[in-house]
Amino acid sequence: MNLNEVVDYFEGKKLYGDDMTLDEIATWYEDEKEGFAGLKGNAERSKYRYAHHGLNRRHGFRYLPKRHFSQVLGFGSAYGDEFKPIVDCIEQLTIVEPSDSFVQKAVFGIPTQYVKPEITGTLPFENDCFDLIVCLGALHHVPNVSHVLGEFYRCLKPDGFALVREPIVSMGDWRKFRANLTKRERGIPIGIFRKIINGLDFKVLKETFCVFLALPKLFGRFFSGSIYNNDFMTWIDELSARVLTWNISYHPIKVTEKFMPISVYYVLSKTTTSSYSNRSD
Repeated sequence: MNLNEVVDYFEGKKLYGDDMTLDEIATWYEDEKEGFAGLKGNAERSKYRYAHHGLNRRHGFRYLPKRHFSQVLGFGSAYGDEFKPIVDCIEQLTIVEPSDSFVQKAVFGIPTQYVKPEITGTLPFENDCFDLIVCLGALHHVPNVSHVLGEFYRCLKPDGFALVREPIVSMGDWRKFRANLTKRERGIPIGIFRKIINGLDFKVLKETFCVFLALPKLFGRFFSGSIYNNDFMTWIDELSARVLTWNISYHPIKVTEKFMPISVYYVLSKTTTSSYSNRSD
């Protein structure tokens, strides 16, 4: 990686990992496949606590139509806890997950199939097969984000929906060790995120900025769990993020640059059958 590339990555002009060779992607995959499971407490079901139910209710699930989803895909969903608010609407669940630590036969009583991702990022499913795809904080662990988002589009049924939430900041210098983070994870610059989504012909039903990190620091001690499991605090977070959107910077360094929302939440739909194909076979 030369100096010009480093500058482009940290200025958010290019997405690190999105143009890697297959060998480089394979190395990344090996580094990340147990990355989340390896963080403290995540691989122990009794200790694991899902932290974003409030975010999902406010920015995602409430925009879905009130109907049953026969086939649902969770990408990087671990134990599948994010589906708890909509379990009554799901008939069959498939979770793409690299680690065996999270595998179970059912999630909240929903029959669940766990599938390991292919190293290339290509999903082992037919075109137009899922009514709903949910990917919440998993894409930033993936090198070739544009390819995987293309796979979401390919596998989504016409009139299907996709919920995607990801960090839009660098998460620090990924060339160095970062405490409580996996080796490879980095956020997706908002300009690049928008360009990929628009290029795939997704219809953007909602784009919401969220997660202003000052709030957990100020109010976290008043809650037994995450403030993002609380509907009121999630609303306060949304208001704060709306005010500070102008200050978004991919790789903030100065203290003043860090007063910003660090994540974006998308509600996407696919309105028609597409000839788009992202498959390598």
